[in-house]
Amino acid sequence: MEALLKSCAGLDVHKKVVVCTVLQEGEDGKLTQETREYATFRHNLKKLASWLKKEEIEMVAMESTGIYWRTVYDVLEEEELKILVVNAQHVKKVPGRKTDVSDSQWLAELSRCGLLRASFIPPRDMRQLRLLT
Repeated sequence: MEALLKSCAGLDVHKKVVVCTVLQEGEDGKLTQETREYATFRHNLKKLASWLKKEEIEMVAMESTGIYWRTVYDVLEEEELKILVVNAQHVKKVPGRKTDVSDSQWLAELSRCGLLRASFIPPRDMRQLRLLT
C-alpha cells in the first residue's frame, strides 16, 4: 500500500487505558514505530497529546467503540490535533489473536495509507448543547 502520510498515530481506547502507536517515515523512507500506553485521566491524556504534538503527528485515528473515545477526542481536539474517529466495524481485522497493541498498529497503518472513513462528529458547540438538556 502507498503511504499518504509521513506520520500518524492509531489509538486503541479502553475504559482505563489508551494504547497509542505512532508510525513515522524518516528522510530515508524507513518506517519507525513506537507504542505507548496512557491512563485515561485527563492529565494523562494531556501528556498523550503533548507527545503526539512533539512527534508532529499529521493524523490520529481511533475507533468509536463504547463511550470512552469521547474524553480522548475532547482532549486531543483542545490541543488542535487532527483526529479521525472511525467505526470499529470498518476496520475489523482478520479473526484470530487480537491485542490492544496490534489494534493501535492496524489503525495507524490504515490511517497512514488513507484507508479510513471518518464518522460524523458534530462541532464542539453543538456537542455542548447536548449537555444542556
